[in-house]
Amino acid sequence: MAGRSDLVYLELRDAISCIEQKVNLIGIVIEVGIPKKSRGTDYFCTLKMMDISYQSPGLSVIFFAENKEKLPHIKSVGDIIRLHSVVMKIHDGDVYATFKKKLSSFALFYGKFSEDISPYQDSSGLQIIDTDKLLIKNLRTWLVGNQFDTGTNELLLPLKDIKVGKSFDLICKIICAREFPEDRWLLFVWDGTDAPPISLPMKLDDGDNQLPLLLEPLPLPRNALCTFPCLGTILRVIIDKELGLQVQGGGQWVKLRNLSYEVRFGLWQGVLWPSSQLRLLSNEDKAVIHLERCYTERLSSGLERLPLSSFPWPSRITVCGLVPKFFVGKAIYYGFLLILLPPEGVKQTSRRRSLDEIDHEQMPFSTLMDVLTHSEVTYRFKCVVRVVEIYPCRPEVFRSLTTHVYRIRLTLEDPTARIHAFVFGEDGVKFFGGYPPIDVVTSKTNQLLGITESVGGEEGGNNSRNPPWVQLCLKSYYLDKSDAWATRNYRIFGTTLVA
Repeated sequence: MAGRSDLVYLELRDAISCIEQKVNLIGIVIEVGIPKKSRGTDYFCTLKMMDISYQSPGLSVIFFAENKEKLPHIKSVGDIIRLHSVVMKIHDGDVYATFKKKLSSFALFYGKFSEDISPYQDSSGLQIIDTDKLLIKNLRTWLVGNQFDTGTNELLLPLKDIKVGKSFDLICKIICAREFPEDRWLLFVWDGTDAPPISLPMKLDDGDNQLPLLLEPLPLPRNALCTFPCLGTILRVIIDKELGLQVQGGGQWVKLRNLSYEVRFGLWQGVLWPSSQLRLLSNEDKAVIHLERCYTERLSSGLERLPLSSFPWPSRITVCGLVPKFFVGKAIYYGFLLILLPPEGVKQTSRRRSLDEIDHEQMPFSTLMDVLTHSEVTYRFKCVVRVVEIYPCRPEVFRSLTTHVYRIRLTLEDPTARIHAFVFGEDGVKFFGGYPPIDVVTSKTNQLLGITESVGGEEGGNNSRNPPWVQLCLKSYYLDKSDAWATRNYRIFGTTLVA
C-alpha cells in the first residue's frame, strides 16, 4: 500500500473496471447481508455500497473473517465505509469486491446525522487523514439532500399478494424489533396492505393444539403495541441477531430482498434466507411515497376499517343489534334488506328499536388493533372478523350442564391481530337465538367456522376451511379494577348468528 499521505481512492464507476486489482474505496452502505459460516472455518457476509458516481445498482463487497466479531457490524444502513486494498472480481458478469482478511482493512463511520470523523469500528487502527475527512464530509452532505434508489424489479410484491414458499422483495416499514429465542430477532414490518386470509385445518381441537394468538413467546408491552398502525397486516419476520441490532429502534422504511413466506398456526411469517439482504430507504423514495399515499387514501375512504378481502361486504350470517329480542326464528335476505321471520306461533308486533340497538347500527367499524390499543379499558366496538376457532368445539357443551348458561370462547382474527372473545350468559342466548336444538347450533357454528359438510352430512368433506368475514359487536372489560389493563378481556354482545 502507498504511504498514507499518498493514498488514492477510486470512485466506484472507475473501480468496476479494475478487475483483479487492489483498490481503495469509500462509500455509503445501502444493503446489509446476514453473516454466516463458510464451508471452512471462516465467517463471511456481503454488503452493498454506493457513492455519488455509482448509485445503482451499487457494488457488492464480500467480507471474510475468522469469527463474526471481525466482520463489519453496520449500525445503520446509510453509514459510511472505508475500504483499503480490496480486490475487484467478476463472476457471471457481476462485478464485486473481495475483502481479504490478511490484506484488506475497513473502517465504519456514522452517516448523515453525525459530524464525528472517528470510526465506530476499525479493523486496522489506521489514522484518519485529510482525504478521508473530506470524502466523509462530502458523502454526508450528499446524503442530506438525496435518496437511495429502491432498484425496482418484477419480484417486488406487497403483503396483500404474498404466497407461500416463493421468494420476493418487500418494501415495508419496520415498526419495531425484539429479541427472539435461539439468539435471533423478530422484526414487525408493515406496508399498509392486508395479507390474504389463510385456510385452516378442518379439524378443531379442545386440547393443546389450539391456535395461538401470537407467534412471539410473549405479547408486546402496551406502549409498544400502541405504536402499531391500526390498518394493515403486521408481518413477523425472524432474522439473525446481527441484522436485528441494526434496526432495533424501528421506524425505518426498508427493502427486504429475497424474503419468502410460510404459515405457522394460521398466521403469516416472513423468512430471511442466507442470500437475503436489507436495504434502507429514504422517506422520500418513490415507492415509500406511493405506499403512504395508498394508506392515506384507504384511511379516508368510507369503509376503511373493513378487511380488503371482505369486499364488497362481509357474510350476512350475523347481525349486530338489529334482531328483536323475541327473535329465535329465521332470517332471509332480499338484496341488502334483512327480513326477520318470527318463529311459528309468535305474533309479529311493531315496536321501536331500543336505543342500544340503534347505537349498534350506527357504530363505526373498528379493527382488532383498534380494539387492542384503545385508550379506554372498557369500550364497545363493531368489527369485521373471521372466527377461526371455538372452545369448547363440541356444541353439546356450549352450555353448562348444571346451570345451562352459555360459556364459550371464540378466537377472532382480522388482518391486524388475533384475540379471544367470550360469549357468556344472555349474550349467548342472543347470539344463538335462544336455545335451539344441538343440530341447529352445530349447523350455525359450522357456517361461522367455515366447516363444510360432505354429501353424507358428515363434517370435514375437505381438508381445510376458510371462515367467512362476519360482523360482531365486542365490549372490553376488566377482571381486576386495581390492575385493569393487565386483566382486560373481550366479550361478544348484541350479535345474533342467523345462519
